[in-house]
Amino acid sequence: MDKSLMNEVKNKFLEVFKTEPLLIFSPGRINIIGEHTDYNDGFVFPAAVDKGIAAAIQKSNSGKCTAIALDMDSTVNFELDKLKPSKKGNWENYVFGVVAEIQNRNKIVGDFNIIFKGNIPGGAGMSSSAALENSVVFGLNELFELGLTKHEMILISQKAEHNYVGVNCGIMDQYASMFGIKDNALHLDCRSVESRPYKIDFKNHQLMLINTNVKHSLSDSAYNDRRSACESISELLGVKALRDATEADLETVIDKVTPSNYQRALYVIQENARTIKAAKAIEDNDLELLGSLIYQSHAGLSDQYKVSCDELDFLVTQAKKNKHVLGARMMGGGFGGCTINLIAKKEAKAFAETASKAYKNKFDNDCSVYFIELFQGTHLVK
Repeated sequence: MDKSLMNEVKNKFLEVFKTEPLLIFSPGRINIIGEHTDYNDGFVFPAAVDKGIAAAIQKSNSGKCTAIALDMDSTVNFELDKLKPSKKGNWENYVFGVVAEIQNRNKIVGDFNIIFKGNIPGGAGMSSSAALENSVVFGLNELFELGLTKHEMILISQKAEHNYVGVNCGIMDQYASMFGIKDNALHLDCRSVESRPYKIDFKNHQLMLINTNVKHSLSDSAYNDRRSACESISELLGVKALRDATEADLETVIDKVTPSNYQRALYVIQENARTIKAAKAIEDNDLELLGSLIYQSHAGLSDQYKVSCDELDFLVTQAKKNKHVLGARMMGGGFGGCTINLIAKKEAKAFAETASKAYKNKFDNDCSVYFIELFQGTHLVK
C-alpha cells in the first residue's frame, strides 16, 4: 500500500475539516482465472492487490455531508434525507448508493465527511468502484457502530452499484476487495458466496498487468447478450445455472442452440473446470500448470466467448513468444482493459519493454505496465 497516498488524504482532511479522521484502505482486485463464470453461479479466483482507494472519514457537525474525490478535484455536498442518484456516470453515485442501502436496512447513519483518492489504474478492470463502495460502507460501519458483518457490507456495496450506478454486477469484486488476504488468492464459489484462500508462492515469478488503454464500446451490450445466452441454455438444460452443467449435458442440446451460443456455454463449463484445476495447481506449487490454464482461459475468451479484442490478443501473443512468461490472458469483462501475465521476475522489465514497443508499433498507442502484489482486504489504517 502506498503510504504517501494515505498521508495525502489524511492531511487534506485535517486541512479542510480540522478534525482527526478514521483512515481506511480498500484494495482493487485482480482475477487469476475464472472470467464470466460469476453470473453462472460458478467459481472465480480473485485476489486483492496493493493498489486501491485511501479514504479519510469522520462525523460532521455542519448539518450536511461532504464527499471529496481528490483525484478528480471534485466536491459534493448532500443531505441524508434527500438522497437520490445524480447524473449517470457521476462518482458520487457510489457514495450515495452505499448510504441509501444502509438506510434501507434501517440503520441510522449521521452526517459525515469523506475524502478519498485512488491509485488503481483507470479502465484496467481492477474494480476501483467496488473498492470505493467498500471504503464507504466500512468507514460508516466503524464511525456509527452499525454492527454490520463484512458479508452484509459487500451486499450493500453490490446493491449500491445495482440501484444507484445502474450496473448489474456480480459479487466477486466487492468480495475480493473486502475479504482479501495478503499473499493469497480466494477460490470463491459465487453461489454460496464462500471462499477458500490459497497461499500462492510465486517463487521467482511475479504478476504483471499490461493495460491496453483501450475500451471498445461493445462491452455493455455484449455482456448482457452473453449473460442472457447463458441463462437461456441453463433453462433449456433444466439446471439453475451453467455451473450445474457438464460438456456431455451440453451435447444433448447442440441442435437446439446456435453454434455461437453453444460455444459460449461450452466456454463457461470449461472455464469453471479450469478454476478448480488452478486451485489444485496452486496447492501443488505447479506454476507451469497454472500458467498453461491461464493461456487456455484466454483462448476460450477470445475464440469461444468472443469478448477479447485485437489489442488484448496481440499482448497475449507477445507473451507466448517469450519463454519466461508462464501464462497470460485478458482479465475482466473484455473488449479492452488489461492482460495479466505470470512472468519470471528477472525477465519482467525486459518483457515489459519489448511488449510495449511492439504494441506502440502495431497500434500507435501506448500500453501501461503495472507490477502488483497480493494484499489484505478493506481495513482500518492505524
